[in-house]
Amino acid sequence: MGKVAIITGGGAGIGEAIAKKFAKEGASLVVAGFAEDPVRDVVEEIIRTGGRAIAFTGDLSHPQTAEACVQAALAEYQELHILVNNAGAFPATATIDKYPIEAFEYMIKNNIYSNFMMTRAAIPYLQKTRGNIVSAGSEAGHMGEPQNTPYGGSKGFVHAFQKGVAVEQAKFGVRSNIVGPGPIDTAWTHKETGPMDSKMEKLTVQGVPMGRRGTTEEVANVYAFLASDEASYVTGAIYFVDGGVTISKGPHGDEVPSDIAKEPIGVLPVEHTKDGNTSVRPQDAASMNL
Repeated sequence: MGKVAIITGGGAGIGEAIAKKFAKEGASLVVAGFAEDPVRDVVEEIIRTGGRAIAFTGDLSHPQTAEACVQAALAEYQELHILVNNAGAFPATATIDKYPIEAFEYMIKNNIYSNFMMTRAAIPYLQKTRGNIVSAGSEAGHMGEPQNTPYGGSKGFVHAFQKGVAVEQAKFGVRSNIVGPGPIDTAWTHKETGPMDSKMEKLTVQGVPMGRRGTTEEVANVYAFLASDEASYVTGAIYFVDGGVTISKGPHGDEVPSDIAKEPIGVLPVEHTKDGNTSVRPQDAASMNL
């Protein structure tokens, strides 16, 4: 790869995998996260295995901190080619009438503000290198997320925002794409380590046609492709890494009470609802020599 990349939210989960994948491909990194995140552990491991990386800690939702992160990359490596907006939060699950206001505000700060601030700070330098941005979207931003509707909304913003950036910045040679993970095997999707209860965890996995969570490495592989020159004609795209969730109807109908799931009594005089069978009839098969 031979590029300079900032990886936000790089201390754990998908972000750690992205950082280690990029380092393996030869990128020089700024691994960014909160001070309490294991950012320095990730950096030390990358350096120990022959890679180049520095740590940056701070709240990237603040414009001064976002600018400082970009400047840290320039001070260390003199240029910037890739911004990975991976930082985000999944703080709570609840129906919208019970969703905690403080959780909503925290999520907006981490999912929207940090993406905007980092993009804003990095763009002038990405223009100089004809670089690119890869941001963390979600299948929830495409379809919505029951029990966590604000999360889906925040990712919907990322999808639309970065598509706009892709169009706006194309004349400068800057690309912008989105990776939309489905249920991934991180703390977020386990009841013991994240906000999901056992019921939501079970439904989440049941909704995946491939029958399992994805791995962080599977997601990181897609980030690496989109950030590479091999994706030079790809911009404004959303690559879903979701095991088929976005093309599946999912298991949510099992949760609907029978009185609500009951079909309404219609008023139209329909008489042929069950007519119109389009299976091949014996006479049709004979005429087609089947």
